[in-house]
Amino acid sequence: MAYSGEQGGMPCGFTRQNSGNSISLDFEPDTEYQFVERLEERYKCALCHSVLHNPHQTGCGHRFCHRCMLSLRELDTVPLCPVDKEVIKSQEDHLQHCPFQPVQCSNENCREPVLRKDLKEHLSAYCQFREEKCLYCKKDVVVINLQNHEENLCPAYPVSCPNKCLQTIPRTEVDEHLAVCPEAEQDCPFKNYGCTVKDKRGNLQEHEHLALRDHMLLVLEKNFQLEEQISDLYKSLEQKESKIQQLAETVKKFEKEFKQFVQLFGKNGSFLSNMQVLASHIDKSAWLEVQVRQLLQMANQQQSKFDLRPLVEAIDTMKQKITLLETNDQRLVVLEGETNKHDAHINIHKAQLNKNEERFKLLESACYNGKLIWKVTDYKLKKKEALDGHTVSICSQPFYTSRCGYRLCARAYLNGDGSGKGTHLSLYFMVMRGEFDSLLQWPFRQRVTLMLLDQSGKKNHIMETFKADPNSSSFKRPDGEVNIASGCPRFVAHSTLENAKNTYIKDDTLFLKVAVDLTDLEDL
Repeated sequence: MAYSGEQGGMPCGFTRQNSGNSISLDFEPDTEYQFVERLEERYKCALCHSVLHNPHQTGCGHRFCHRCMLSLRELDTVPLCPVDKEVIKSQEDHLQHCPFQPVQCSNENCREPVLRKDLKEHLSAYCQFREEKCLYCKKDVVVINLQNHEENLCPAYPVSCPNKCLQTIPRTEVDEHLAVCPEAEQDCPFKNYGCTVKDKRGNLQEHEHLALRDHMLLVLEKNFQLEEQISDLYKSLEQKESKIQQLAETVKKFEKEFKQFVQLFGKNGSFLSNMQVLASHIDKSAWLEVQVRQLLQMANQQQSKFDLRPLVEAIDTMKQKITLLETNDQRLVVLEGETNKHDAHINIHKAQLNKNEERFKLLESACYNGKLIWKVTDYKLKKKEALDGHTVSICSQPFYTSRCGYRLCARAYLNGDGSGKGTHLSLYFMVMRGEFDSLLQWPFRQRVTLMLLDQSGKKNHIMETFKADPNSSSFKRPDGEVNIASGCPRFVAHSTLENAKNTYIKDDTLFLKVAVDLTDLEDL
């Protein structure tokens, strides 16, 4: 703070003359000032050593009053800096390298001006027109188009089964999945035999087992119909063979008459009348010969078409299979009972194995130094589930103050809780029931620090610290599985957490940390 000596110590207003049209504070020339604190050298002119008036900076980095800068130029044709004798150029090229100069983003279609010093970070982290690899198909996609690419174009993007079978499959494998999906509707394999059942693929096997006898009756009925058709075909074939035989006898009769007429023609009668009779018989004979050929050809075709031996053999084979199935049906009933018993035992063992596996996972990931690093993945999805009311909070894995110490965990409300609902991420600390509670001191009295970790490497963490209140029920020895949570309903605002300029969320993942002060804790 400086006061003018000429105005009785009253504050002065200043106008900076070298800052364009902007209005700022500046010092009046030829005026003495008194400063509350000692004036730093960087605020003094390198020539007159007084407070800078309308300051200018040279390319070599030294600052001068505007009047002093002009006086240096008047002294010599080539003005030199009195500090390091560097030439003072009339036009500096500082803006070509100034880190605070706005520059245009080099990515196509990006029109956002960026400070030169922020350009590299903008290109790598914030520009909506930069390319990033799709998490699913690994192709380079412009960030602004990434969501549309994933939801509509990406061949490897996981989509839900159209039949709602709770499976997610890559978009290009949907057709393959539908061919084996247990929820897809399908006709019973015995549809051609008359079964009208249509059910989900996963239920048809049970239907086939329960309706085995009904299916066999349908097959038998179908076989009976086929046998009747075969019998009718045999009768039709016999009738055609009988007609062919009759025609053959007629041909023989006409041949015999023809021979008689030939003999008669040679012995007596007029030539003309004999020729007419002969022509008539020849025509009849030719017509009969054509008819016989047609019938023989038809008979051969019918024999080929109605060659029923393969069908009869297939029917006999089906009858044998039906007999075998009926024999095995009783065995299946017995085996089914045994299978149900084994399935029950297997289910019991599976449940125990799952329980042990879950316990092993918790033990493997547990920390025993009073510190928890909690990795929260799929932030957008989990926040949406909280917003929709499906899963309003999530809990961390347990951690411990020592091998035989307090058992603790954290709980987060991604869409906020209490006063922070809808605007903040709420973070709480909870004391859980442990195996060694009877050996520990109660109530819990340690200092607890809650942290949201910065993933940029700059360590701009957000943290809140509190000391456990011994009078609060949150820190007594747990009666149930876990005590009432205690912490910060307004731990961090969504506007801060989700701001693109911050790096608290990276790759849809954030990290939360809970640290317990272990001072004065007795190690069992």
